Amino acid sequence: MSAATRSVTDLRELAHEGAALVGDGDGPAYEDRVEAARVALRWARLIFGDRLSVASSMGDEVLVHLVGRTVPGTDVFFIDTGYHFAETLGTRDAYAATGEVRLRTVLPLLTIAEQAERHGDRLFERDPDACCAIRKVEPLERALGGLQAWVTGMRREDAPTRTDIALVGWDARRDLVKLNPLAAWTAADVDRYTREESVMENPLRLDGYASIGCEPCTRPVAEGEDPRAGRWSGRAKTECGLHQ
Repeated sequence: MSAATRSVTDLRELAHEGAALVGDGDGPAYEDRVEAARVALRWARLIFGDRLSVASSMGDEVLVHLVGRTVPGTDVFFIDTGYHFAETLGTRDAYAATGEVRLRTVLPLLTIAEQAERHGDRLFERDPDACCAIRKVEPLERALGGLQAWVTGMRREDAPTRTDIALVGWDARRDLVKLNPLAAWTAADVDRYTREESVMENPLRLDGYASIGCEPCTRPVAEGEDPRAGRWSGRAKTECGLHQ
């Protein structure tokens, strides 16, 4: 089948084939888990070509580095919510300058000023779900338009809501193949890869930011604290809606 004529059924079958080829990625050694991630990316690039894209918040620098070194030239999109830290925007620009990936920025339909005019100021405080829907989820849907597969940096260790994610799976909400190459990686794996491969990190890492999102809704975490505790701190909210 050609990429242009693939149906939802075709894509779902490809997701099953990819999952069977790659496995769960949970090999006994660090090298096994890294290779599984690379195999997943190579398979996806071969099968989907330019119909594949990678979502990055620039808080998943290891993913962007791995993509650039494994399948160079792959499309990577960054959703600029308008609330990102300056360090995050700088990290985006630095990766774009490497030329290892094709990095594009996707903007919300509303500027922050327009959002405030329609929904009131500081919506992120009053209704963070609504703010995420406008500034993250809607831009994501546009970014995924015309694609057949997308890649995220989610790991099973990240949160209780992510313990069952697959290296190659199916996004039933959008009828797309969804890859999570780092799904089986541990925090120690991320640290080791970062160190051994000289990954260019978001400078916020040095200030204790374990999980990096929008500036108003993100704080550093204390030693031993859950890495995601710094996101929407003090609220029951744990996800922005991109992966729900």
